[in-house]
Amino acid sequence: MTTQNSPQQRRLLPMLNHVRGKRSAVTCALKCNNACLEPTPNCSDNHYFKDVIEGAISRRAMLGGVAGAALVVGTGATSQNSAYAAPGGVPGSANGKLKFNPIAPVASTVDDFNVPSGFKWEPIIRWGDPLFSSAPEFDINNQTAEAQAQQFGYNNDYLTVVPDPDNPLRGILVNNHEYINPALMFPNSPLSVEQLRVCMMATGLAVVELERKKVGGPWNYVVDGRRNRRITADTTFELDGPAAGSDLLKTKADPEGRFVSGTNSNCSGGYTPWGTVLSGEEKFDGFFFGRGTDEEKRYGIKNKATSYGWERADDRFNANVPGFENEAQRFGYVVEVDPEEPTSTPRKHTALGRFKHEGANIHVDPKTGKVAAYMGDDQKFEYMYKFVSSKNYIEGDREHNKTLLSEGSLFVGRFTGDTPSLIDGSGRLPEDGEFDGVGEWIQLTDGNKSLVPGMSIEEVLVFTRQAADKMNPTKMDRPEDVEPSPYTGKIYAALTNNTDRGMGGTFARPDEANPRANNRSGHVIEITEDNNRVDAKTFTWNLLLVCGDPAGDEPVYFAGYDPARVSPISCPDNVAFDSEGNLWLTTDGAPDKIQKNDGLFKVGLEGANRGKVEQFLSVPREAETCGPVIHDQEKMVYVCVQHPGEDGSFAEPHSYFPDYVNKKNKWFKKGQAQSTLAEKHGVLAHPRPSVVQIYR
Repeated sequence: MTTQNSPQQRRLLPMLNHVRGKRSAVTCALKCNNACLEPTPNCSDNHYFKDVIEGAISRRAMLGGVAGAALVVGTGATSQNSAYAAPGGVPGSANGKLKFNPIAPVASTVDDFNVPSGFKWEPIIRWGDPLFSSAPEFDINNQTAEAQAQQFGYNNDYLTVVPDPDNPLRGILVNNHEYINPALMFPNSPLSVEQLRVCMMATGLAVVELERKKVGGPWNYVVDGRRNRRITADTTFELDGPAAGSDLLKTKADPEGRFVSGTNSNCSGGYTPWGTVLSGEEKFDGFFFGRGTDEEKRYGIKNKATSYGWERADDRFNANVPGFENEAQRFGYVVEVDPEEPTSTPRKHTALGRFKHEGANIHVDPKTGKVAAYMGDDQKFEYMYKFVSSKNYIEGDREHNKTLLSEGSLFVGRFTGDTPSLIDGSGRLPEDGEFDGVGEWIQLTDGNKSLVPGMSIEEVLVFTRQAADKMNPTKMDRPEDVEPSPYTGKIYAALTNNTDRGMGGTFARPDEANPRANNRSGHVIEITEDNNRVDAKTFTWNLLLVCGDPAGDEPVYFAGYDPARVSPISCPDNVAFDSEGNLWLTTDGAPDKIQKNDGLFKVGLEGANRGKVEQFLSVPREAETCGPVIHDQEKMVYVCVQHPGEDGSFAEPHSYFPDYVNKKNKWFKKGQAQSTLAEKHGVLAHPRPSVVQIYR
């Protein structure tokens, strides 16, 4: 990154005059590589429902018997889930284990972390906190790559917090570090090579041991914990699966095509039943200086210097350097890390395909033992995917289970609405009272065999977007987190937004699974696989939420719940569940007429409270809520606060989260103007992305 965020230099940000709402042009540049200003990478001519109504009807007739059976199964699953409910509450009830009064939306100018009455919040760990006694204390004016490699990284996204089964007063935290904002990290521009190396060490993942005095009480992180680990742009990863060793993955530094140095753009992820962590390499395109090939363009890689400038510090980030033409093809995978083994080599699973993985979440079929991983490709008009393992899960056999994602079948989703002629792009509910239909998982691979005409298995798994294009799946509105409920097996996907939907030209038109043109606020889809089997190739689906502000200017839908009684919600991103089966959603952005800080929301899924949305917290100014973890049995919630004060600069911070301190180390009074306090007291704090715990 060669620009700071001063008023003069911010004019160089390409999205500055294009963003709407609270979305930052800085975030667009750093996190998304200004994707909205580029031609849509998906230029395939997939057909859509209004174009193939007769085909849709015939497919529905073909699937009718199966779909009908699935609806019966879904009803049974609902009944079982209701029976599961703990005393005092049912899934989706307001009288569950984590009772709270919803907070009001907070204006996007407020630099504060807000929680319901009766709860407290505090950070567990912040950017720069040392994980090892050999690391220096954080000094924002004197960061080195050596220090950052031993400290907590920047812009944390996916999070898991797991108490040890034998001692709940100890635990482990695993966190992704998605990207960096050099304008908030350093006072100078352009960056030196050493500062670029600091940025490289600030990405990746962190594994951190925790301790606390009582169950339900706040955690402290442990310096020199046995499992503490930083994974960075220099950590060695092993490629596995059918594409490992392919000529498409070989470089001068790795002529065998089996070991990759580093990971980046790690977004969401998942905790597996065998105790490992999955992490999705998402918007990796912004880190590579490409050659302008068609394959690179399909992934958004540009033939020009990157905003990060890592190619100045390491040739492998420049595909124009002989021997590194394939380096970018070694990124865009689901990686698996064993947090219990700090010296183990993490893996990149080629069998799960290469695209902009938001994350991957696992469900084990209790009937068959098959394991499925559900995934979204987070970009406008991209697809949803499923991977099904060849081998079966074996309870208690951890080493065997760690091989389950190395071999199996990869599928891409096609969604067919049952009332395609009634979808007009407004987002209004069709006359039949639901956005719903049937779907198919279209198989791309079968173990080591490609099922895509004209493409080898290696090509399908390295150029998965192009392979999927050939199979006519459904272009979705930025499918981000896709997660199965651990109680019903139903799958929930957050579709964040897509302002290009239905806007003419080559842009795909609205359909029943993506019913709004100029979709600013996003929606949430619910999928029920036939016979509740993870290896099913057909499913039914419905929209749970069509998001937005009920008082705004666009139609909204909350699964039939009264819109006047919900918290407004926009741009759903990450998905989680509590112990009673309720859905929790974080948000990333808001349309121009909402202008509220991002937050965490609880959504009922069953009974009278299905579709009831209640806001639990809001994050500070210009920040994004990420990585929700809901431990409602302990009355505890965890989130990551990513990019607080994103539009500020090193010299002029827009946020002082999470420290909010003056020279006397006193907390700022809520609501006071931070700039006035900074001038009066001499602020010590800079914004620091952090993991936050909320407790009674």
